[in-house]
Amino acid sequence: MTVPTRPFRSHMRSVLALGLPLAGSHLAQFMLAVTDTIMLGWFNVLDLAASVIGAAVFFALFTFGLGFANAVMPLVATAAASDAHAEVRRATRMGLWLSVAFAVAAYPIFWFSGTILSALGQPPEVVPLAQEYLRLMGVALLPALLVAVLKTYLAALGRTQVALWLTVAAVFLNIALNWVLIFGNLGFPAMGVRGAALASIWVQVATVVGLALYCARASGLRRYTLFQRFWRPDWQAMGQVWRLGWPIGVALVAETALFSAVAVLVGRVGTLELAAHGIAIEISAAMFMIHMGFSNAGTVLVGRARGRGDTEALRAGARATIVISACLALVTMVVYVLYGGWLVGLFLGPDEPARDQIIALGAVLMMVAALFQLADGAQVVAMGLLRGVQDTKVPMWIAAFSYWGIGFPAGYFFGLVLEWGAPGIWIGLVLGLATASVLLMWRFWSGRAVAA
Repeated sequence: MTVPTRPFRSHMRSVLALGLPLAGSHLAQFMLAVTDTIMLGWFNVLDLAASVIGAAVFFALFTFGLGFANAVMPLVATAAASDAHAEVRRATRMGLWLSVAFAVAAYPIFWFSGTILSALGQPPEVVPLAQEYLRLMGVALLPALLVAVLKTYLAALGRTQVALWLTVAAVFLNIALNWVLIFGNLGFPAMGVRGAALASIWVQVATVVGLALYCARASGLRRYTLFQRFWRPDWQAMGQVWRLGWPIGVALVAETALFSAVAVLVGRVGTLELAAHGIAIEISAAMFMIHMGFSNAGTVLVGRARGRGDTEALRAGARATIVISACLALVTMVVYVLYGGWLVGLFLGPDEPARDQIIALGAVLMMVAALFQLADGAQVVAMGLLRGVQDTKVPMWIAAFSYWGIGFPAGYFFGLVLEWGAPGIWIGLVLGLATASVLLMWRFWSGRAVAA
């Protein structure tokens, strides 16, 4: 198919127009976890440590379920570009179905999390609180996954603003509920980490209700009749979402579980190190959310170009996404080097006895985090581009090899065998992410969809 060639700056504008609201939405979603960390850090270090290790387990499971939402995005983008309205509806509905099924199947892991954490050698004073937190967060998993599917559906259709503003509103609701439930205000008892989990449940439920109402009633979306006869199974569409989604989920879990495993390794070093790690990883992950937004923009733009059969636009959109992500990474590296310790200090109360020790540990970790910013951005963008051309199985194997064949063993060796502590464990992250970025970029640019 021959189409007029667009200037490269036009593709850059397209990436920014779609990617900035998506990045803002991801960052706002992530701020839900950040506000929990900050407010629990002001409550006490023990509850903070319990939330850090609990959140590591939660996000390992959440990100596998997120694979179905990420499968919906390229399917809807490609179908919408070719005016296949029924395919848009079918893919999204079955993404919702699969998300519900996964949330139900995963709950026993949350319920028995205390036994699992003890077996992994976590501090005995942290495990009971972490288990209580996870039993509640298991309930929050279902609405959180439904939120993710509806957001990817809207993103693929270019409706990014509503998800952004609803998520921003959710952050403020979370802060208010945390103030009441963590610290025991307005007559409620102080519940610490348990209060943070209860707040998360209510925030996720409110968000999914808001998104569902918008999807059902918004002008321009009613034609998709997303929830009409929702209870009817569509096995063909479910199979399509499943085949595309489970490798995405495994790839996401390979990375997220690496970070969770790093938290476990750091927990073996000590409680203060675990608290410093939790803060530093929150800061680093906040920037990762922005890269993920541009990765999603790449998925949508590549998926649309694929649906139109426009290979030139596919290549140009991919290049524009990579350039923007690389520039963001370079700026972030400078900020981490210059202001890493100051950023860590924002997460701790001024009267915390171990404040200076945690800041010193966290500042060193932020220096290491600066090293992997470019690789981290490159690998998530490459993943997004590959999803846009519906290539998910080989990237899954690349991710598993990079993170677990290289990243985790290196982190274990440098951190525990050589006794470099938490910074040595983080060096393993650098090696794993760098390997993934190189191999995934090679996979995309050598693929048939790009070379055609």
